[in-house]
Amino acid sequence: MDEPAYRRVVVKLSGEYLAGSQPFGIDQPTVDRIAGDLASARALGTEIAVVVGGGNIFRGVEVSSRGVSRPTGDTMGMLATVMNCLALEAALERRGQSARALSAFVMPEVCELFTRNAAHKYLSEGRIVLLGGGTGNPYFTTDTTAVLRAAEIGAQAVLKATNVDGVYSSDPKKDPSATRFERLSHSQALEGGYKVMDATAFALARETSLPIIVFSIAEPGSIGAILKGTGRGTIVAS
Repeated sequence: MDEPAYRRVVVKLSGEYLAGSQPFGIDQPTVDRIAGDLASARALGTEIAVVVGGGNIFRGVEVSSRGVSRPTGDTMGMLATVMNCLALEAALERRGQSARALSAFVMPEVCELFTRNAAHKYLSEGRIVLLGGGTGNPYFTTDTTAVLRAAEIGAQAVLKATNVDGVYSSDPKKDPSATRFERLSHSQALEGGYKVMDATAFALARETSLPIIVFSIAEPGSIGAILKGTGRGTIVAS
């Protein structure tokens, strides 16, 4: 078997994708399919941590205009990410893939607190580590969390799973003339204002020289394909 392209990665999943075709909530067939993709990718030999959003359950930024303070709303959203991590953890364990959910918040009855040492330990044991609770601070997105955690645990890349197969010059769903980039620098991604990740995430990735690979999660097996170097996507790297 060929060696995977990366020894350790962080996969960033959107919470909205876990809802499947539903407007909100957790769609179990979708969660099971993603768990299968993650387990298959882990079998290639790459150590995998996962940061998942919470937008399928709650979006803190949306309630700030309805009387809930932004810090409180963001905290509620970060708690939603823990729920998604627990759903993925259960789905992975059912498949026989050992997994461990870690949270940025202290909640010992629910899951263990994230520390770099704990993440290193579980990853080296072959577990898929699910990182919930965002950064533990308001105003930071889970995209930024993914880059931050990747830098902390020594990951070699962030795999940003989206509903399109890379970064385009404009929205390909609205503009048929949109072109896909094979490669961008972090600075080009920032200056171009592409919406696949927020500016803070791109800036932190640039500062830490961390590659980001933007790809579509819609195709089964796409995570493994990226790890093998055969997947379709855009590499954002210095």
